[in-house]
Amino acid sequence: MADTHRISVRVYYEDTDFSGVVYHASYLRFMERGRTELIRALGIAQRELFDGADALGFAVRRMAIDYLRPAVMDDLLTIETTATLARGATMELAQRVLRGEEVLVTAAVTVACVGGGRPRRIPDGLRQRLGLES
Repeated sequence: MADTHRISVRVYYEDTDFSGVVYHASYLRFMERGRTELIRALGIAQRELFDGADALGFAVRRMAIDYLRPAVMDDLLTIETTATLARGATMELAQRVLRGEEVLVTAAVTVACVGGGRPRRIPDGLRQRLGLES
C-alpha cells in the first residue's frame, strides 16, 4: 500500500447548508482536492497530464461514501488520500475526512484513466510513484 497523503481544508460558509452543517456534496470537492494534491505531491503537474498527444486524465467511475459525523463552519479538516490498487486503466483510492482525530467521512473511490475519450492504462511511472507497481 502506498503512503497516505494529507491536506488541510477550512470549512467556509459556502460549504454549508442553511443549518451551518457541511453540505454532502462539499465533501466531494474536498476529496477531489485531496486526489489532485496527491498527484501534485508526486511531482506531476495536472497541466502536464492534460496537454500534448499523450494527454490523459482521471474520471471518477465509482464512489462509496459513508457520512459518519457532520462538519460545521470554521472546522479545520484533514483530507487523507491513499492509493490502494492500480489495475489496467483503473486505480482505487481510500479517502478519509477528519476533524482532528475524529473520522467524519470515509470513501472508497475508483478512478479511470482516460485519454482521447478512451480508457488508457495508467502509466508505469505513475504506478511506481504511487507505490503501486504491477
